Amino acid sequence: KAYKAGHVCQGIGHEAAGEVVEIAQPGKVKVGDRVVVMPQLPCGKCALCLQGEYIHCEHLDNLTEATGYEGGGGTYAQCLLKQDWLLLPIPDDLSYEHAGMACCGLGPTFGAMQLMQVDAFDTVLVTGLGPVGLGAVVNAVYRGARVIGVEAQPFRANLAQELGAETVIDPAAEGALERLLELTDGLGVDKAVDCSGVAQAQRLCIDATRRKGHVAFVGEAGDLTLNVSQDMIRKGLTLHGTWHYNLGDSARIMQVIRGCGDLLDKQITHTCPMSSVQEAFELQLTGDCGKVVLYPWE
Repeated sequence: KAYKAGHVCQGIGHEAAGEVVEIAQPGKVKVGDRVVVMPQLPCGKCALCLQGEYIHCEHLDNLTEATGYEGGGGTYAQCLLKQDWLLLPIPDDLSYEHAGMACCGLGPTFGAMQLMQVDAFDTVLVTGLGPVGLGAVVNAVYRGARVIGVEAQPFRANLAQELGAETVIDPAAEGALERLLELTDGLGVDKAVDCSGVAQAQRLCIDATRRKGHVAFVGEAGDLTLNVSQDMIRKGLTLHGTWHYNLGDSARIMQVIRGCGDLLDKQITHTCPMSSVQEAFELQLTGDCGKVVLYPWE
């Protein structure tokens, strides 16, 4: 997003998996440990952090103030600084590439599935099938749910079906809502997750979800018109804002990763050396890719 918008930021990237090479003092990790890096710089002391909801920390730390150094926060790098309690151990049988999906590749939508308690009896709508939305497909398929996607980009629509989505609807075509109702016997989907950050798609999630259903918003967006009486009171929807998952569920997301290896190999469509990061950014803008993995030492 920063590249597309032309925003220059201090620390680029927030997803990473790698090896611990140095520690400040004895703690939760040791040199040589294989770990996945969790996002943000939470305080680790507030009520939310202590509950595992560190992503919503009330007192985010400032890395520059803490270290006197302006670098070390971004993951598009060979080395970074991180609190030890935000480094999840990688099981020996998982690769760095797969384990790294515990951050944004699978993480935000895994959190959504946990909150909505998605299971094999559910029909799940996923709007926006970029790298995060494709992760939603993988998460829902792992739980045995029926998945319907909404995406206009042909490559990603096809990839979603390869990952297990039953149908993908083009939002540009007329009658998307009617088609969704048709596919659900007029009732609507049980659960919906928006990964697009587009207001029209978020509205579609609300309109296409059955009474007493659940909708999770993962894609960052601006304003959305919500009719409290129609959408919340009379329809009885439960709406979730989902940024990531509770730290207490870290073992569970590793279980998902272990059980979805073949799907993750499909979701990760490209790998690039860090020296080709410009090409990786340009590829992302075309949409002709799933998840792109960078190798910082190449």
